[in-house]
Amino acid sequence: MKLAKVSDRLFPTFPSFIDNFFSRDLMDWNNSNFSATNSTIPAVNIKETDESFVIEMAAPGMAKENFTVNLDGDRLLIASEMKEEKEEHETNYSRREFSYQSFQRSFTIPEGTVDGEKIAAKYADGILWVTLPKKEEVKPKPAKRIDIM
Repeated sequence: MKLAKVSDRLFPTFPSFIDNFFSRDLMDWNNSNFSATNSTIPAVNIKETDESFVIEMAAPGMAKENFTVNLDGDRLLIASEMKEEKEEHETNYSRREFSYQSFQRSFTIPEGTVDGEKIAAKYADGILWVTLPKKEEVKPKPAKRIDIM
């Protein structure tokens, strides 16, 4: 009896296999990075070091001119807009294509932790890096040895 249960888990019955196959989408869109407006939103990694916070945003195929990075109080706003227009004229036809992509992401910065004057951004190899240096007073201090008298 135990052997049958183990084999059922390893090899599902044919009807349950078919039900499972047809109940799934061919692509799981819930795991994709799409917004409700059918536009893509770039994936983001946020790292914290002793010196700064670093935001890495995957945005291949763009140029640094497509981005704007603004700090408004404790909110960092990263936005992008890219427009492309192609037009072809041949003897028998004419084709005109438009492409427009935009996104906007905002991040709340913990109050009093970042030196807003030293924020830097760069774009290379399809990744936008935004470095938010920490203020000196919030950086970890090295251990201090206290002499015993």
